[in-house]
Amino acid sequence: MKKLISWNVNGLRACVTKGFMDFFNEIDADVFCIQETKLQEGQIDLPLEGYYQYWNYAEKKGYSGTALFTKTEPLSVAYGIGIEEHDREGRVITAEFDDYYVVTCYTPNSQNELRRLDYRMTWEDDFLKYLQALAEKKPVILCGDLNVAHNEIDLKNPKTNRKNAGFTDEERAKMTALLSGGFTDTYRYFYPDREGVYSWWSYRFRAREKNAGWRIDYFITSDSLKDKLVSADIHTEVLGSDHCPVELSVDL
Repeated sequence: MKKLISWNVNGLRACVTKGFMDFFNEIDADVFCIQETKLQEGQIDLPLEGYYQYWNYAEKKGYSGTALFTKTEPLSVAYGIGIEEHDREGRVITAEFDDYYVVTCYTPNSQNELRRLDYRMTWEDDFLKYLQALAEKKPVILCGDLNVAHNEIDLKNPKTNRKNAGFTDEERAKMTALLSGGFTDTYRYFYPDREGVYSWWSYRFRAREKNAGWRIDYFITSDSLKDKLVSADIHTEVLGSDHCPVELSVDL
């Protein structure tokens, strides 16, 4: 069995001062993916004994960025999705293993006043094609901050957020398209009706204290892995970022 963790750390250097290594060591994941590292090469030295480390940095300093740490050395590792327009922001790492791919992703935010929504739609279409091409070769495990709450059950205040980034009809429709295209939202696979469990809370308005959150961090797997899914979890108790870690155990 493999245990995988995904966590948007919202700045790894800051998160390391708030208990990142304690959680990392305690959870003992086989694959640990992070998003929004917000750093460049050489700006951090993480002593992760027993792990291979792979980093994708944004060209813009202090912005975006992803990393993937794994106990098993991958057969190959790819950075980005092969489209220059999308690959400047360090958003995707793909690790190929014998029987599956692990993809960590930090999906572009549509931003205030939805000024990046058009770009986000292009990204979504291109990223789905990328995932489907991978899935033709081997099953895919996708994780990360996908910057969308799919359904009303996935955020505390759906009515007031209907036209806000992360809960627009357009973004939700792209998630529906992904899940209709041969993929499973693993948390909802295990907990189709569970309410009030979120993975991100605004730093404003004491949102975390009130649990006024959103579930925007996911493990999504190829449908062919459904019978191998063991458990899914959201570690709401873990602090250190405005997101909390999410987990998947899968019998691989």
